[in-house]
Amino acid sequence: MQGEVAAATKFDVDEIRKHFPVLSQKVYGKPLIYFDNAATSQKPLSVIQAITDYYSTYNSNVHRGVHFLSQKASDAYDQVRVKVKDFINAPAEEEVIFTSGTTDAINLVAYTWGRKFINEGDEIVISSMEHHSNLVPWQILCEEKKAVLKVVPMNDAGELQPDDFQKTLSAKTRFVAISHTSNSLGTINAVEEMVAMVRKHSEQIHYDIPVLIDAAQAMIHEKVDVQQLDCDFLCFSSHKMLGPTGMGVLYGKTSRLNQMPPWRGGGDMIKSVSFEKTTFNDIPYRFEAGTPHIAGVIGMGAAIDYLNSLDRKAALQHELQLTRHAQHLLANIAGVKLIGTAKHKTSVVSFIIEGVNAMDAGMYLDTQGIAVRTGHHCTEPLMNRLNIPGTIRASFAFYNTLHEVNVFGEAVKKAIRFLKR
Repeated sequence: MQGEVAAATKFDVDEIRKHFPVLSQKVYGKPLIYFDNAATSQKPLSVIQAITDYYSTYNSNVHRGVHFLSQKASDAYDQVRVKVKDFINAPAEEEVIFTSGTTDAINLVAYTWGRKFINEGDEIVISSMEHHSNLVPWQILCEEKKAVLKVVPMNDAGELQPDDFQKTLSAKTRFVAISHTSNSLGTINAVEEMVAMVRKHSEQIHYDIPVLIDAAQAMIHEKVDVQQLDCDFLCFSSHKMLGPTGMGVLYGKTSRLNQMPPWRGGGDMIKSVSFEKTTFNDIPYRFEAGTPHIAGVIGMGAAIDYLNSLDRKAALQHELQLTRHAQHLLANIAGVKLIGTAKHKTSVVSFIIEGVNAMDAGMYLDTQGIAVRTGHHCTEPLMNRLNIPGTIRASFAFYNTLHEVNVFGEAVKKAIRFLKR
C-alpha cells in the first residue's frame, strides 16, 4: 500500500485542484469534500470561461446567419463535433450526434432503430446492473412491440460473467444494450469481449445484431475507442466528464444511422419542406432538430480540451489509488459492508452500514462537508438483486485527494457512533 501511495504523489493533484473553483469552498464551516462525481463532475475554469465567452462575446444562433457572430458561433460549434470524433476515435464526424445527454441518446436509438426494426417476439438484451436510462426505454419498446427483454445476471461481486452473457443470446436476439461501467457498483464490464461475442453470434444466426454501449461513467476515467470496441452505438454525457449539463453524444456507425428515421421534427433536420412533403437532412443533422444547446456544445469542447491536456494514465492511477485506499479504510470499520467488489472497478465505492439508514448516514456526512450519494442510484433492479434498499456511494475524480479519503474514513466512524447511540 505504501508504494502505491508514493506512486500517486507523482500526480500533482494540488495544482490541478486550483483549476476547479468549487473545490475551495467550505460547507457548514468545513472544507468541501466532493465525492459525488458519478452523479456529476465539477467543472474547470476553462470550461466555465468558454461558456461565459460564448454568451459574452459571440452569442448567436448557428447555421442560420451570414453575419459575423453567427459565423463565429457556427465555427466554434462545428469544431466540437470534430473534437468528439477524435476523442472517441470515430471514423467520421458525421457519426457524432449531439443530444441532451446519455438518456436522450439511448431514447433516440430505442425510438428510431427500435421502432423500425424490432418486431413481436424479438429479444433485446440488457444486464442486471443497468441504469434506469438503459432499461426503461427498452421496456417501453418491448411493451409497444410485444418484444422480450432479457437480462444478463450478475454475481454477488457485481460482475457479468461471459458464460452468462453468452447464454442470454439466442436466435431471437435483435439488439444488445450494455453499460461500459456501473454507476452504482463501479464494475468495469468486459464490453469489448461482449461485442466480439455478439459479432460471432450474429454470424451463427445470420442477423447483424447492433450493440449499444452506455459509456456515461467511463469517459472521464479512461479512453474509449469506438473502433476498438466495434460497437454500433455509444452514448455519454458531458456533465460527467467536466462539461455542462444538458449535453451529450450519441455515436453511431454510419451504416446504422442511415437506416434510422428522424427522431424529432423541426429546423435543421430538413433539406426542404412543403405542405405536401418534407425531405430530411443527412446525418448527423437529421437527428438534431431545432436550436441546439450551443453553449453546452462549446463547453463540452472545452472539457475535452482539458481532459486531453491531462496525463490520463496518471490521472487514472491516482483515482484507482483513492479507490483502493477508501476500500481499505471502510473494510476495517466494524459494521460496514462493501457493495460491489468486482475485480475490475472504476473509482466508485458503495457500502452499507449495519443498523444505519443510508440516507441518515449521507446527511450526517454532509454536516462534515462531505458530499456523497445515497439510495438506489437509478439502479433499483440491481439493489433488489442484492437484497438491499440502497447504498452510500462515494465516487472519486482525479482532483480528489488521499487526505480527503482519510477525512471521509474518520467521518464514517463518527457517523456510526452518532447514529447508533
